[in-house]
Amino acid sequence: MSVLDEREIINMNKRTHLFGRRTGVGLVVATSIVSACYVVPTTGPDGTVQYSHYPLPPAGTPLPPPAGGATPATLTVRLYPSNEQATHTGVVSGSVTNMMTGKGRFVVNYLGEVLSGEATRVSNEEKRGVASAYSSGGMYMSCEYQMNTPHQGAGTCSFANGAKYQMHIGN
Repeated sequence: MSVLDEREIINMNKRTHLFGRRTGVGLVVATSIVSACYVVPTTGPDGTVQYSHYPLPPAGTPLPPPAGGATPATLTVRLYPSNEQATHTGVVSGSVTNMMTGKGRFVVNYLGEVLSGEATRVSNEEKRGVASAYSSGGMYMSCEYQMNTPHQGAGTCSFANGAKYQMHIGN
């Protein structure tokens, strides 16, 4: 995109008014012309608005990893009944997102309620942790688990209604 094209778009956008308000015509034209770059307004040293374009990476280009190292991993969680109270629900499924920082987000759908909470490694233990979750309807659960790898582990969970489960994390 040339500087002339950018100026034409800006001028067209300034001239295009309907009842005192800008219409989306300039935006539509800009979008169709600039489909492969961002137009980013910045303020110059003298206070004027300057427009620069930044090309988009080609489709399918992997994103750089976030600062700080490992990327989060979302793992499946399956809870298998281990007492009479739990047999009424069968296998319960959910997920845990391992933030690779010693913390995780835990979500499970139980008896029509979505319980959400967190999983945290026990201090001084890289593989052992606890997880807790709560629903707006008042149901809660607590779990203890041990990870074999950052992507696989096992443990036990207890619910407020007395149901107990064996937990399997990962595939």
